[in-house]
Amino acid sequence: MTDTKEERARALDSLHTLCDFFQNRVEKGPQDEALREFDKSTKKWISYTYQEVANKVKEWQRAFAASQINPGSRVAMLLPNGVDAVCFDQAAMANGLIPVPLHAIDTPASSAFILQDSEASFLITNRLEKWEQIQKAGFDLSKLKKVIITQEETLSKVDIVQTLKDWLNSVTGKEILPPAPTEHDLACIVYTSGTTGKPKGVMLSHKNIASNVRSTLAHVRPEIGAKFLSFLPLSHMFERTAGYYLALATGSTIIFNRSLQYLADDFKIAKPDVLISVPRVYERIYGKLQEALKKKGPIAQKLFSWGVNVGWRDFCRKNKIPYEGGFSAIFDKNLGKVFQKKISKTLQDQFGGQLKVAISGGASLNEKVAKVFCGLGLPVIQGYGMTETSPIICGNKVEDNDPNTVGRLLKDVQVKIGEKDEILVKGDLVMQGYWNRAKDTKLALTEDGWLHTGDQGEFDSEGRLRIKGRIKEILVTSTGEKISPVDIESAIECDPLINQCFAVGDGRPYIATLLSLDKDKWVELAEKIGVDPTNNESLQSHEVKGYILKQVKKLCKAFPAYAVPKNVVLTLEPWTIEKELLTPTLKLKRKNMMAKYGTVIESMYKGARR
Repeated sequence: MTDTKEERARALDSLHTLCDFFQNRVEKGPQDEALREFDKSTKKWISYTYQEVANKVKEWQRAFAASQINPGSRVAMLLPNGVDAVCFDQAAMANGLIPVPLHAIDTPASSAFILQDSEASFLITNRLEKWEQIQKAGFDLSKLKKVIITQEETLSKVDIVQTLKDWLNSVTGKEILPPAPTEHDLACIVYTSGTTGKPKGVMLSHKNIASNVRSTLAHVRPEIGAKFLSFLPLSHMFERTAGYYLALATGSTIIFNRSLQYLADDFKIAKPDVLISVPRVYERIYGKLQEALKKKGPIAQKLFSWGVNVGWRDFCRKNKIPYEGGFSAIFDKNLGKVFQKKISKTLQDQFGGQLKVAISGGASLNEKVAKVFCGLGLPVIQGYGMTETSPIICGNKVEDNDPNTVGRLLKDVQVKIGEKDEILVKGDLVMQGYWNRAKDTKLALTEDGWLHTGDQGEFDSEGRLRIKGRIKEILVTSTGEKISPVDIESAIECDPLINQCFAVGDGRPYIATLLSLDKDKWVELAEKIGVDPTNNESLQSHEVKGYILKQVKKLCKAFPAYAVPKNVVLTLEPWTIEKELLTPTLKLKRKNMMAKYGTVIESMYKGARR
């Protein structure tokens, strides 16, 4: 580790592909720790240096060559985050192949559709059962020539299926590796989540992603030897660019989370310096803090609120953000110094105690949650992007952070506001188009290279971008009021009782919500109100709905009156990927939700005037 952060960033300017980024760090710091993962068989964490990873990647390259998979072929990966996923990706790119990452928690039918649509010739997954389920989905998978299973030692079936061990051992040593890719070659085809229809394959070149890594580094430069905790799927472009390519390009260490079940424990074990996450994680931790405070009583709640407000005012002063009311800087400093440290430590401990950069993307972070985190000395940096832009368009900085915005544009990124306040983007980060979707590509990209995002936004007086909502997702009530359902849902989901929220009201006289409740919290509430939690009718009782609607209105009190829900329907049924109600990135599939709950939605507006 002889080079500085600045030198590491400058070195990338002369490199053109993601393969170059990785090899550069292998040469500069071969013994630096690159990856760390948990071995379930030994129950131990195993660390790999950059040189050790490079050696494994070379093995995989030879195995690809031995399989006679030609450059330009699509090769699919259905694996949890880990060393195998990195080796697959780096080896495939180095051989001129095009990785197609599948969501590890997606449905078999969705995976099968992507395999068919991409015409993938190769699939690697961790369990034979997954492949068998994909086969049963009923799609044409005749293009597949090889299926590799990583966690099976032996297989009785042969045909196109092979264990990872046997595949790697098939190398003869006489294989000729193909030429390295150029910056214009595709680095991957990443499929969109498909919130409104079938997913589309986004074609991203090495130039697209490499430019985004370089631009992101101008915003966030991790410390030398920084540790990243990776838990978002590597099929998600946000994690792929910011949590994987950027980390390896800068010589950082990626520690792979065992599973979401162990996320809280892995925070304390890994003690990450950098966290790439989605709002839901921060909102869950906020919910746990609020729940703990309720148990401690009103005095603890007031002290906590006071401490947050002191910290928030200090945060606003440092970032030149206007704030309402409050004491002078001297008064805040004298009163809050000792107490502030104490409650800040409580929050930091949730993330391992060493977190320096907490990045949030994928959706808007609730303002209340952002205030608590920033007020307690752990500023969450919000950014904005999409798969089609590799993905990051803009972002806040540690030293220049307004959580009510998604920050300033990244270097070399152009943005203009078009019709209906739509955000349009141009630059090297913009995709090559959609795989085999010429019509969709033409609709998304103008002739002079501007990408239609479908998102609405505006710039504030300081040049920061503020997201107003999705054009297609904006609810327009029968009175003409325009409301972002995501903002409402985010606010309501801060309550630990409510796992999921679905806001409706398009063409209706008011906003209403469907709420999926936490089962354990429901039992506690039912006992408090005096109803039977095992009786389904209790959920729809006047007492229960009245109580929860009152809580919902409190959570939405910052919104205009027309955006505050006036009715609720409750369920204990979780909305899952398997039920095709969530995308793999945990966004609601609104079309599917409307189809499933159409009758219920109608009942919420029965008798209401349009």
